[in-house]
Amino acid sequence: METFAETLARLGSAQKGAARSAPAYSRFVNRRLGRVCAAVAYRLRLTPNQVSAASAVFTFSGVVLLALLRPSWGLGLAVCLLLVVGYALDSADGQVARLTGTGSPVGEWLDHVIDSVKVVSLPLALLVGLFRADVVDDGWLLVPLVNAIVWSVLFFGMMITEQLRRAHGAKSEARTKGRLPWLRSVLVLPTDYGLLCLSFVVYGEPHVFLVVFAVITLGMLGFVGLALPKWYRDIRALPARIPGDV
Repeated sequence: METFAETLARLGSAQKGAARSAPAYSRFVNRRLGRVCAAVAYRLRLTPNQVSAASAVFTFSGVVLLALLRPSWGLGLAVCLLLVVGYALDSADGQVARLTGTGSPVGEWLDHVIDSVKVVSLPLALLVGLFRADVVDDGWLLVPLVNAIVWSVLFFGMMITEQLRRAHGAKSEARTKGRLPWLRSVLVLPTDYGLLCLSFVVYGEPHVFLVVFAVITLGMLGFVGLALPKWYRDIRALPARIPGDV
């Protein structure tokens, strides 16, 4: 049986390069946390789908707590930890699949379904929790609502753009094994789900938290506003027929 360090080393060589647009936390922190989680899962003989299920348990535990409990410093820390672990496990399932050669379309489908639910349910659970606690003016509740809409557009826009590129034989977004330019990673930081997870550290002070949350949401909105026209031009430039169609 190989050692834990040897498993980590093998995961490092098996891990695919990060997308050039990968934001800082996801690129430099979450991928490494995911590698550790993947090594643990591999040694426990967990399947990639079991790792995905574990990711969902941690993530949606945090979501449920947000909806049910009043804002507090303890709740914020608990939610932050649950979301961070869930996000790390979300990175780990694919690494386990590549390490064991057990990747499958159903695994990728399950991963994306979980992601599609969490990016919308998290801000909506936040909205419900703040409304129930009645700790901020109603106008602030628009922030998580807008966040849910922007996340949905961002997530599905990225997914359908990538799928259409693949279907038409176009090159996917470049990936790299080397070091990413730090400036690009910082500029796209508002789109980083990991940053959203970390923001709950200040949930004990709802007004401060909502200012931080609003800044993140505005940054995401700006990114989507720039990305949608580019994605539209990319898709418009694709050939009318999918290669292989008769």
